[in-house]
Formats: sequence, structure tokens, C-alpha cells
Amino acid sequence: MSGHAPEQQPAWQTLSEAAARLGRRPIATLLDDEARNRALTLDAPGMQVDFTRQRLDTAAVETLLDLAQQQGLAAQIEQLFSGVHVNTTEDRPALHTALRAEPAERPADLAAEIGQVFERLSRLAAEIRNGHRRGYTGRAFTDVVHIGIGGSHLGPELVVDALGEPAGGGPRVHFVANIDGAALHAALRTLNPQTTLFVVVSKSFATLETRVNAQSARSWFIERTADPAAVQQHFLAVSANVAAAAEFGIDPALVLPLWDWVGGRFSLWSAVGLPIALCAGPAQFMELLRGARDMDQHFRHTPLGRNAPVLMALSGIWNYNFCGAASHAVLPYARRLRLLPDYLQQLEMESNGKSVHHDGSPVGVHSMPVVWGSEGTNGQHAFHQLLHQGTRAFTADFILIASADHPYADHQRWLLANGLAQSQAMMAGQTADDPHRAVAGDKPTTSIVLPRLDAYSLGALLALYEHKVFCQGVIWNINSFDQWGVELGKRLALPIYDQLGGASAAHQDAATRRLIEHLQRN
Repeated sequence: MSGHAPEQQPAWQTLSEAAARLGRRPIATLLDDEARNRALTLDAPGMQVDFTRQRLDTAAVETLLDLAQQQGLAAQIEQLFSGVHVNTTEDRPALHTALRAEPAERPADLAAEIGQVFERLSRLAAEIRNGHRRGYTGRAFTDVVHIGIGGSHLGPELVVDALGEPAGGGPRVHFVANIDGAALHAALRTLNPQTTLFVVVSKSFATLETRVNAQSARSWFIERTADPAAVQQHFLAVSANVAAAAEFGIDPALVLPLWDWVGGRFSLWSAVGLPIALCAGPAQFMELLRGARDMDQHFRHTPLGRNAPVLMALSGIWNYNFCGAASHAVLPYARRLRLLPDYLQQLEMESNGKSVHHDGSPVGVHSMPVVWGSEGTNGQHAFHQLLHQGTRAFTADFILIASADHPYADHQRWLLANGLAQSQAMMAGQTADDPHRAVAGDKPTTSIVLPRLDAYSLGALLALYEHKVFCQGVIWNINSFDQWGVELGKRLALPIYDQLGGASAAHQDAATRRLIEHLQRN
């Protein structure tokens, strides 16, 4: 994949001039232009996306679209879906969209295998949910412990939490990621080994946190059952390393595959989504994929100027590179989306937290800002003070759900009223004679409205953010699909582990050596 540094494109200078022009104009006054408002309000699968509270006029949007054209965005969108090796540093495609495509639209060399895996996943989930597959004593499974980390954890946990309680008799799902033993202990302390199923998720079956947690879970199980052979009835795996899973004690027939063309943070659409099918049912998992598939079609076939992921990406480029924003707040006004900021932190910052172009040359502009956030209205009583009266430039996404799935209609009205009021306050602010009460306003935000929070809309929402990330990577000319930066800390931890156990730390830097010695003393 070839590309150019974005700041070398003709549109970049024009955008700098537009930012200087619009920086003197309050966002509220831009709302007087109805044609502009219509252009910045988009209907997409499962949602409406409203960019009207962005500091953008039609001229700035057109120039952003010029930048996208100059960086070859339309062609690279097609390359993403066509199996071109867009992951340049690992020389592989990024074909997570093939997992949710219609069977006839999947790459010919992958279609049969993908279909077989989904058939196995659906059958396995149904057998566990209906009690046909049971534990070693013949009792049905009531609880599932999902052991993974990063992309093998954040997506499934988000979806399971968002879709609510187990549906139709599905088991309760407990997620363990952190290598902190307190996490595993909290998950296991009330469980019965006779009715507990473990799902170990690791592409290599060697990820440190997952391997250590899985080994401790297996020890917990064997200690309480005194039956090592029963491991095969209580442990499943999702991995590319069938041999390592078998050595661990998992029946190879109960290992669902992962492929190297599915990156971890894009993997919930694969067999990594097994806990979603276990908790919500296979049909709901397929609805999740259908929502993402419809967003894929919107992204692939809609003109860039009416394309929700594209405009979302370009508004981010505008704010980060031309308007000085260094952080992005994700504010879901839905308790069931409380884990969305955590999920997006990995999706966005691991994908685009890069400092070199595809060819290894330095990136000359800022790339991904810090992503953070929390569920509304909790955040209003925590960090919204900074958003309203602080001095840092930021952007924010407000995510609203029109219809609630609970009987408390008044609560829902108040929740929506608060979400609308907060975005309004960030735009309009208020004047006051007392400077301590003044609120500057003029903060750019986007509002995303889902008609309801179901599997379909959730799938579309997550695909929206995936494609936004890809588009921004194209504009910055960086590889959104590798994550080499996470390897260094993992490698440095290996000798420190031994040194905490008594090995010599003489060759460590002075600060690390002193901390090791302090921890050993205490």
C-alpha cells in the first residue's frame, strides 16, 4: 500500500486556512444554515449520525473530502474489502468484514471455512444452552468463564454486557483478563466446577495473561474434581494453535479456529464471539453480524459525502489536526454501553497510535488522540466539569438510545434530556457576571442516535467505529492493523519476573533495580 504524508496534499493548506476562519465563528451560528445541517445529518444502518454541532461548514467539509480523495480513500476502502494486504508490516489482509458478509460475498477461498466455523459455533452454543452438552457429572452448564485479554476479551464482554441477562436459559458469562489473581479469584469463588465451562481464547495459545489464568483455572478445576480427564468436558478453546490447546488438555474437536487475517481487536465477529452466542443465543450473534454487514455495505457503496464512517473520520482529522483537540470523549447515555469506551480505547488507540507511515518514514502530524469516557449520567458528576470549564481542547461523541428496554419511562426521558442538554451546553455555554459561573461552550460534539439497543444496532455501531479507524489510518498514511508497540513491555517483563523471584537484577537500570529490591523487601 502506497501513500503520501497528508500534510503534503493541496487540501491540507486549505484546511489550515479554513480552521483559522472558522475558529473565530461560534458553532451555534453555523446551525442557522439549514442546507449545511441537512448535509451533516446522516442516516446509516441502525442509527442516525448528527455532525451539526461540529465546527464545520460546507466548504470545510468539501475540502476534507478533497483530502480523502487525494489520499486515495475510495480505492483503499475497496482494497480493504477485496483482500489486498492492507496490513503492510505483517504482509496480510484484514478480512474481518468477510466474517459478517453474506456467504456468496465472502472470498471464494475462505467462504467454505468461514461457514463451517459458524456452523460449529452455532451448534456448540445451542448444545450448551439446551443442555445436550453437559459437564463430567451429567449436570448442565450454568456458568461460563471466558479467559482472554485485549481483543479476545473487550469485544465479547462489551456485547454480552450490552445485550443484557442470559436469554432463553443461556449460562452466565464471567470474563477474566487481568493477570492479577484477584480477577480469577473473584470469578471462581462462587462457582461450582461441575457446572462451569471454561473458554480459553488466544490466537497463539501463548499470550502470557491468558496462559497463566487458564493454567490456574485448570488447577482450580482439578483440585475440586480430582479428575484430570474431566478437563476435556469443561474446557473449550478459540485458537490458531490446536496443538498447544491439545497439550493443555482440550479436545481438538473443541478448538474453534482463528485466522491470521483477523486482528485481535476486530475478532469479536469470529469464534471469539462464542460467549455472545452462549449468553444471547446463536440467532442474536447472527443479528450482531447482520448489523455490522449492513454498515459494511453502507461504508463500501455510499458516496463519501454521505458516508457515516467517512464523515466521522474526517471530523476527527479536522479536530485533531486543525483544531487542537488532543482527547476524544465517548459518552454513551446507556448503562448497557458502559464498556464501550474501554472497547474503543483499544480499537482506536492500538490501531492508530502510530508515528511512522507505511514506508517507515516519520509521521509529521498528530495521529490518534487519547480516547476516554464513561456512561451518562455518571460522567456528569465526575469529569464533565473539565469538559465545560476546563482549558483542554477535546471532542466528544454522545450516543443516545431512543427507546428503552425497561419499564421506567420517566427514567428514559430524563436520561435523554440529560444527554441532549449536555451536548447543547458544550456548544452554547453561558455568560455570567461571575466568571466562576461562565461556561465558554463552543465544544465540538457528534450525536449518534440508535432507535433501540439490540444486537443489530450494536453490530452496526461497532462497525461504524471500525471503519472510522480505517479511514483515519488512510488519511494519516499509517497501518491501522499492526500493534508492534505492545511487544516491548511484554519482552521486558520476562527477566523482571525472574528477578522478582531472586535472580540478579544487577544489569537493570537503577530505577528498576531499586523498585525490584523494594518489592522484594515488602
